[in-house]
Amino acid sequence: MPNLSTSGFFDSYAQDFNAIYGNKNNLLNNLINKLFRKTMKIRFSKTVEGCCPIDGKNVIDIGCGPGHYSITLAQKGASHILGIDFAEGMINHAKKNAEHAGVLSKCDFVLGDFSTYDFRNGFDYSIIMGFMDYIEKPRDVIEKVLSITKSKAFFSFPSDRGFLAWQRKLRYKRKCRLFMYNVEQLHELFKDLDYKEIKVEKLDRDYFVTVFM
Repeated sequence: MPNLSTSGFFDSYAQDFNAIYGNKNNLLNNLINKLFRKTMKIRFSKTVEGCCPIDGKNVIDIGCGPGHYSITLAQKGASHILGIDFAEGMINHAKKNAEHAGVLSKCDFVLGDFSTYDFRNGFDYSIIMGFMDYIEKPRDVIEKVLSITKSKAFFSFPSDRGFLAWQRKLRYKRKCRLFMYNVEQLHELFKDLDYKEIKVEKLDRDYFVTVFM
């Protein structure tokens, strides 16, 4: 479960995070995207492609941030998206972005803690991008995600290897706790859980995990 300091950090970071998926095409933003945000773009594309077929499906976006996954899937034909985040600033951006995109009627964005939230229904697809980085007890979250997923769940986990991992640890040291992984740890986390298949892919500074239910 994320702690209060993590929630506060993402409240203050909401505006900058929202801009990552924006359309600013200046030289500085393009350079930053190329060096540090390439993985975010790749995992976004892989998740959207993986949620097929999407027509009439329902999706949960855990740690939804400003709602870009949710909005894109709603535009592509999802019947309903539930986005949940523990940072109020992120939820506010998500609602505004969905309204601007004309899909707010398909999206519910709620402020809450996924680990304690009561989900009465399951979801065809579950998206957990950029969320596990901040979770102290990842196995508990994974078990809950799989318990509410009908078809596929998509996770990202930050890699603990390489220069970018070192740079990120240093950058986040005084902001919030950060949890990073190697492939052996990931297979151990998903060991003996109830699913049909798991696929672990290395994407530069992240691992992209698809779980087939």
